[in-house]
Amino acid sequence: MPVSLQLYVPVRFNMVNADEIAKLCYERFKQLPRRGKPEPGREWTLLAAVVQITRCANSDTVEKEVVSLGTGTKCIGQTAMSPNGDVLNDSHAEVIARRGCVRYLIQELHRAVSGGDSSVFCQADQRGKWRLQPGVSFLFFTSHTPCGDASIIPMTDQSQPCPSVTSVKGREGTDGGGDLKRKAQEASEGKNAKLPRLEEQQTAETKLEDRGDTKQSFLSNSSKSEAPSLSHSADTPVETFSQDSAQPEIKSRGPSDRAGVHPQVLDIHRTGAKCVPSGPTDPLRPGVGYHSTGVLRVKPGRGEPTLSLSCSDKLARWGVLGFQGALLFHYLQEALYFSTVVVGKCPYSQEVMQRALVTRCSNVSDLPAGFSVRPPVLLQSSLEFPFSKAQTELRHQAGKGRISPCGAAISWCNVTEQPLDVTANGYKHGVTKKDLGTAKARSLLCKLELFHSFLSLVSATDFSALPDSLRRTELQTYWDYKQDSQLYQQAWQQLHSQAFPLWPRSDRDLLLFH
Repeated sequence: MPVSLQLYVPVRFNMVNADEIAKLCYERFKQLPRRGKPEPGREWTLLAAVVQITRCANSDTVEKEVVSLGTGTKCIGQTAMSPNGDVLNDSHAEVIARRGCVRYLIQELHRAVSGGDSSVFCQADQRGKWRLQPGVSFLFFTSHTPCGDASIIPMTDQSQPCPSVTSVKGREGTDGGGDLKRKAQEASEGKNAKLPRLEEQQTAETKLEDRGDTKQSFLSNSSKSEAPSLSHSADTPVETFSQDSAQPEIKSRGPSDRAGVHPQVLDIHRTGAKCVPSGPTDPLRPGVGYHSTGVLRVKPGRGEPTLSLSCSDKLARWGVLGFQGALLFHYLQEALYFSTVVVGKCPYSQEVMQRALVTRCSNVSDLPAGFSVRPPVLLQSSLEFPFSKAQTELRHQAGKGRISPCGAAISWCNVTEQPLDVTANGYKHGVTKKDLGTAKARSLLCKLELFHSFLSLVSATDFSALPDSLRRTELQTYWDYKQDSQLYQQAWQQLHSQAFPLWPRSDRDLLLFH
């Protein structure tokens, strides 16, 4: 297994070079074994990663290291979810990367409580609590804007990769029939995708859904339009949302105005994520009136809905609750937040990213100790992921079959034991039906495996050094340990009541495993 890739860069600590981060993540992916990667020229996927940034003492240099990486575009339907916690429900790259980072953090806490050296944690003031080492922070990278609200991006006449949907007869009509046609076409494409093994699981309730954001093709060669302007560009369109019309208004500013050129927004990029039940719905009107914006969404499923919230929503949540989760907060004095979010080259809007990841939670208040609203700095790289959908379309060769999303999801994290985990359909890639229900079939990222890793951490902690919240002997189930992280639950209640009242609560029956 290749060693962890590191990059030493003589830059100021508060400066992040987006291209440098993208290159580091792409190189880390390149070093991984071939297993689970897309077939070049036919399959595409998305990539996300967590980068640990460490400021070197008494120096302007920083060390940047990928500690977790994930690929994937799919999630399972709700009837395929397991009450035993042994199925990976959400395999979108962002979720894979975050869960792999939790594995890494558990390892580092294990080193800390065992008296070893941890590059991440040092003792905090409270008994049994830990905090980040001075100069350590974490950055999140994703090769594409997160699915859901962050992907509902205006197309201008400069950045629109294909004709307006309102001007192409038959592509999308005002009655929504075009949407049905598009879904049917996507379903047809899915039938020709190279399926991972575990053929026995390809039933209606376990079919996976392709990530549905940015349905319009985005070509990035020189003969096509260039990518939308990078973050902080003076040409970035500003989007506001009208509650009455559910229609974004697009205003343009910058040099194009001074030159007398006024970009006209013809349409928006679409997301396949659906509005959560009991809330606002998509108007499905032509052009920019197709979607509602700023609302919670669940990831799509081809045969049935899923219970997985969009990656836009999850990143917004992590900006308040931290990305460490309820279990690890038992050990932490403060939640862990991403200082920066970097997006690879793709259709992008700084204002839309700000709305989706920051604005929706910016007014949350009365959070308990250890929590705060921590909006990340938002940046975009000019470097595109070689296995993006756009690059795959460019490199597609006749006779290779339809372009389709890769069926596998890859996780790599900087841990000493089993750093690589390749999955499909929520299980280890390549398992057969007889393996289901056994440890052999389980992803190292599923709830049960992460829970067992956490329990090993608790067992390795001397009782005198245990956090107060873990001293109760009656704690048994995954649900018990999550609920007894009381400050985390209080923070979640504040976020739920003030920003995300429609966020579906987890079914307790799916969390009672040991």
